[in-house]
Amino acid sequence: MITILNDNFSQLNEFLHENTFSKIFILVDENTHEYCLPILLGNMETDLGFEILEIEAGEEMKNIQTANQLWEILTEMQADRKALVINLGGGVITDMGGFVASTYKRGIQFINIPTTLLSMCDASIGGKTGIDLMHFKNMVGTFTFPEQIFIYPKFLETLPFKELRSGFAEMLKHGLIADKTHWENLIHINKLDTETIIPHIQASMNIKQNVVEQDFHEKNIRKTLNFAHTIGHAIESLCLSQGNPILHGEAVAAGMICEAHLSYLEGLLSEEDAKVIIENVQKYYPYLDISDFKDEDIFALLLNDKKNVDSKINFSLLSGIGISVFDHQSNQKNIIETLSFYRKLNNA
Repeated sequence: MITILNDNFSQLNEFLHENTFSKIFILVDENTHEYCLPILLGNMETDLGFEILEIEAGEEMKNIQTANQLWEILTEMQADRKALVINLGGGVITDMGGFVASTYKRGIQFINIPTTLLSMCDASIGGKTGIDLMHFKNMVGTFTFPEQIFIYPKFLETLPFKELRSGFAEMLKHGLIADKTHWENLIHINKLDTETIIPHIQASMNIKQNVVEQDFHEKNIRKTLNFAHTIGHAIESLCLSQGNPILHGEAVAAGMICEAHLSYLEGLLSEEDAKVIIENVQKYYPYLDISDFKDEDIFALLLNDKKNVDSKINFSLLSGIGISVFDHQSNQKNIIETLSFYRKLNNA
């Protein structure tokens, strides 16, 4: 269940009072510790003891070493199966915290309180938890729903612009795969800020939630949520491996451009629709320089994508604005042409 919190967090307090927990562990990074934890603690009403677990911010922390440290801390603090983990943060925190909670003692309860636009509209919803393995995104994880998701939109006021723009990419993606009206509403936003984005968050969350409810374990339609992520994750992974991490939404934006163009090359999407998508994504996102990435390095990552079967690269692509297809095996020549197309945008 997704609940929009009021200013005194009464819905969260009601949840804590109605359930029997032994102890609370609040997972944060240094950013949410500083900007969001005081708001949570100032409004949280409970007689239970709680501990703050802090990790460094950044995708590079989403690994087995950090997970192991958190498992050890939970063990040292004698967390039992009645403990509750509150994940207060962005996508890294909700992915990591959900994974740690869902595996510790074969699973303890957790809730997500997302603090970034990316986690509100996407990462915290759907029950996917996970960590990165080497430089492969989300290769180890579980499908485990949080007990609840509590959204406090005012947390967005604590974000730098780049983080806000990063989350907006997932909102655009939701419109492209499932709701043309949502897409059109978003692309008419001239200035990205909390005031212009907040009215559209609920629609974006609903799209994600609706897809997940139809296909929790990603056997069919949930795969459409991976549009822009096959190439996007490859770019994100290569940047991470070179010690130059980028925000997830920046990679998704590049992925939207590439995979819209690939949809056109594959005969799924009209040239006009592809042009509209590419131009509107470019309106919000700067070009990512992938000139140093070789095609074979990108292909090596594409071949390790979780959606693949029998060493064949499966894409989720578009057949129209608001219409998506999944399990599409693209022509290798078209993938190479797409990467070349993206590289040339830097000189356009």
